[in-house]
Amino acid sequence: MQLDIDFVRAQFPAFAEPALRGQAFFENAGGSYACGAVIDRLGRFYRERKVQPYGPYEASRLAGEEMDEARDRLAAMLGVETDELSFGPSTTANTYVLAQAFRQYLKPGDAIVVTDQDHEANSGPWRRLEGEGIEIREWKLDPATGHLPLERLEALLEGRVKLVCFPHCSNVVAEVNPVAEIAAMAHAVGAVVCVDGVSYAPHGLPDVGALGADIYLFSAYKTYGPHQGLMVIRRDLGMKLPNQAHFFNAESLCKRFTPAGPDHAQIAASAGMADYIDALAAHHGGAGRDAKGRAALAHDLMRAHETRLLQPLLDHLAARNNLRLLGPRRAEGRAPTVAVLADAKGEDLARALTAEGIMAGGGTFYANRALQAQGVDLDHGVLRLSFVHYTSEAELDRLIPALDRVL
Repeated sequence: MQLDIDFVRAQFPAFAEPALRGQAFFENAGGSYACGAVIDRLGRFYRERKVQPYGPYEASRLAGEEMDEARDRLAAMLGVETDELSFGPSTTANTYVLAQAFRQYLKPGDAIVVTDQDHEANSGPWRRLEGEGIEIREWKLDPATGHLPLERLEALLEGRVKLVCFPHCSNVVAEVNPVAEIAAMAHAVGAVVCVDGVSYAPHGLPDVGALGADIYLFSAYKTYGPHQGLMVIRRDLGMKLPNQAHFFNAESLCKRFTPAGPDHAQIAASAGMADYIDALAAHHGGAGRDAKGRAALAHDLMRAHETRLLQPLLDHLAARNNLRLLGPRRAEGRAPTVAVLADAKGEDLARALTAEGIMAGGGTFYANRALQAQGVDLDHGVLRLSFVHYTSEAELDRLIPALDRVL
C-alpha cells in the first residue's frame, strides 16, 4: 500500500500557510511541522481549559481528562503500560533527570556504556557520572562508515556494566541500529538499556515492548506535536531507581522522573499526535486495528514512502566526487536524515539553499562527538537535509538540482 501524500499534507496546516508557500522543508530532524489535530487541541485547551487540572469543576475535570487521554493513547501505540510513559520539558531534561537517579542508584566501580554516535543529550549526562566514581566505557563508531560494530560492544560488556546507552539512529549518521539485538546482549549480562529514539520516532512510533528497551526517549516536537519530551521507563526499573519528584509522588511511576510541574496544555495537545496516527491508519484501511496495530500501519506507510524518496537522493550524492556522504548509502537501513561534508561550510550551504526555496540546516547539531569521530572539523560542520513522510516527491525533485547549483 502506498502512502496517500495528498491526504497526509492536508493534515498539516503549514502546507496551506502563505508565509511558507514555495519553500521545501528539509530540516525536519530539528523539529517537524505540527499536525492540525495538535494545533486544534492546544488552542482549545488555552481557550477553554487553562486552569489547574484534576479539580471538581468542569473546566478542570476536562483538562485532566485530556492530559490522561494523551498518555493512555500514546502508551497503547508504543506497546507499553499507561503509567510507563511520562512527559517532561524535553528529552535532554528527561535524560538529565534519569542520570541523577542512576547517580544515586549505582555504586562506585559500576560501569555505563555510551557511544560516540549519539546526540549529546544521550551522552553528556551519563559521562558526567564519571566524577561520581562510575566507570564510563565508550562504544566507538567506525570512522569510515559511522557504523557501531556489535563486536566492539561485546568487548565492553564484561564486568560490572549496569547500563548501555545508545541511539535508535544517529541524527547525523542515520543508520538504524538493531535495538532488539543490542538490548538482548545487554540483558544477558544483567545490564539495562537506554535508547535515544529522538531521530527515529518521527519516522514511525516503535513498539517499545518488542524492542526490549528498558528506557526509550523521544521528542513530541519532532513527531508532529508540541515541545515535550516523552519517556518510557519500564515499571520494574522505574520503581527501583530513586524517586526524583516530590516525595508524595514517589509511588506514581509516571511522576517519579518529572520533578518540574507538567505543562498541562502541551501534554493535553499531545493526544493530537494519536489523533493523527489514527486518521492516517483509518484512511489507509486500518480503522479496525487496535492502537498498536494502527501505529504499526502508520509506521510502515511512513517508512516505505521515505525509503522510496530517499534512495535517489543518496545515489545522487554518492555519485558526486566533491562531497562526503555520512552514513549508509542504502535507504532501507537508515532514516532520511542526510549529512554531507563539502568544501564549503555546512552553514554556508544551508544559507545558499534558502535562495533556492530549500529550508535546510548546517552545523554540528549537538552531534559533536559523532562528527569528530568521523574526522569532521566542527568549525566547518556539515550540511544536513532531513525529511519525513509528509515530504513529497516533487520536493525531492526540487532539492537535487538546487543542491547541484549550490555545490
